[in-house]
Amino acid sequence: MLLLDSQATLWLLDDSPRLGTRARQMITSATMVHVSAATVWELTIKAMLGKLSVPDKLAPRLVEQGLSLLSITAEHAEGLREFPELTRHDPFDRLLVAQANQAGLQLLTADRVLLGLGREFILDATV
Repeated sequence: MLLLDSQATLWLLDDSPRLGTRARQMITSATMVHVSAATVWELTIKAMLGKLSVPDKLAPRLVEQGLSLLSITAEHAEGLREFPELTRHDPFDRLLVAQANQAGLQLLTADRVLLGLGREFILDATV
């Protein structure tokens, strides 16, 4: 099972070639592909700031695409403690790492800091 970060989610929605062949295969063969409420939150904020464009009613659109929405729990928030090396990193990314770790999901990301952690459950979305 997979969890897509914000960039991978946008690439999937836009059918961007930046989403790698292997990443696409993982998405199509996964039993379930999740998008976190944190991703919807982040993308909505960035759209409101004019930094990017996302579809109206993003959450229902994600579900229509066959993606499963992952809620944020208190356990996910507390799971941040397991990644002290990310204390100063983007808070949305930190939460996604904690969610993936807590839920036993593989996180698909292009974030070099996250990929540099050397955690087996964090996978490169560009390959």
